[in-house]
Amino acid sequence: MTAAASSSIRPARLVAGARVAVVAPSGPVPEDRLQAGLDILRGWDLEPVVMPHVLDVHPELRYLAGADADRAADLERAWCDPSVDAVLCARGGYGAQRMVELLDWAAMRGARPKVFVGYSDITALHEAFAVRLGVSTLHGPMVAAADFVKSARAQDHLRATLFEPESVQVIRGAEGAGVVVPGVARGVTLGGCLSLLAGDVGVRGARGSARGGLLCLEDVGEETYRVDRYVTQLLRAGWLDGVSGFLLGSWAECEPVRGLLVERLGGLGVPVVEEFGFGHGEGALTVPFGVAGRLDAGALTLTLDVPALR
Repeated sequence: MTAAASSSIRPARLVAGARVAVVAPSGPVPEDRLQAGLDILRGWDLEPVVMPHVLDVHPELRYLAGADADRAADLERAWCDPSVDAVLCARGGYGAQRMVELLDWAAMRGARPKVFVGYSDITALHEAFAVRLGVSTLHGPMVAAADFVKSARAQDHLRATLFEPESVQVIRGAEGAGVVVPGVARGVTLGGCLSLLAGDVGVRGARGSARGGLLCLEDVGEETYRVDRYVTQLLRAGWLDGVSGFLLGSWAECEPVRGLLVERLGGLGVPVVEEFGFGHGEGALTVPFGVAGRLDAGALTLTLDVPALR
C-alpha cells in the first residue's frame, strides 16, 4: 500500500469540556510529569481521563509501560469510547510496535474518528492509523514529556491546533530553519521518527512507500552511521520513490547528521528544509499527518490545504 497520495479523514476539533483519554503505548510514565501535564490540560478546560494502565511498568522488561496486551487494551478502549474526543499519548520510549497487532482494528474502524497526538515511538501508531484507519493524526507534544510540560511554545502551538486549527494552517519553520534544496512541492504530510519508519519496512499491512508525500523526518540519540543505515534502508526498499519533499526536524542528542542527509536526500530532486522545529526538542511544533499541503522551501512554510481538524 502506498497511501501517501490522498488526504485522510480529519477528526473534529476540540471544544471546552471535551474528554481526552491519556494512554501509554510505549515506555513507563513518570507520575510527577503526568500530573503536571494533566494540570495543563485541565487549564485548557479539557477533562482528561487517565486509562487504567498508564502508570504500569512491565515486571521484567522495565522499559515498557506494562504488558503489551494492557497497553493495547487501553488504546483500543479509549479510541472506541464514544464519550472520548481525543486520545493523547503520555510519552514515547519504546513499545508501540509490540502492541500494534494486538489492537482490534475492525472495532477501531467502526468508532468515531478522534484526535490522536504523539511523536517519537508513537510513529508506529501514526503509520498504523493512517494505513489501517485512514485517519489523520497529530505529530505533537505528549502529556508527560518534559519538553511539553516545560515549554509554553509547545503548549501554545498544540492548543491552537486542537481548538483553532485555522490559526496554524500555515506552519512556519522555527528559528534556525534553513533550505537544503530550494523549491515548492505539494503532497500529503506523513512521517515521524526515522528509525521507526525504517522498522516498518516490509511489515505486513504497512505503507509501501511515501510516494506523493511531504515526508517529515526526525530522531533522537542516534549515531551518524545509524541514521545513514535507516535512510539507506528506505532508499533501497524504494520507500522514498516519488516522495514530493522533505521536512527535517530535530536530531536531538544525535551525532552530526547534516552532511549525511544532504548527501543522501539532496540528489532526489525535491525540496528539502532542515531544522523545521518538530520532534524531540523544546518548543516543538505540532504537525498534522495525513493532510494535503504545500511546502515552500524558500519561505520555510508548510501551508495546509485545510485546517488539521474539522
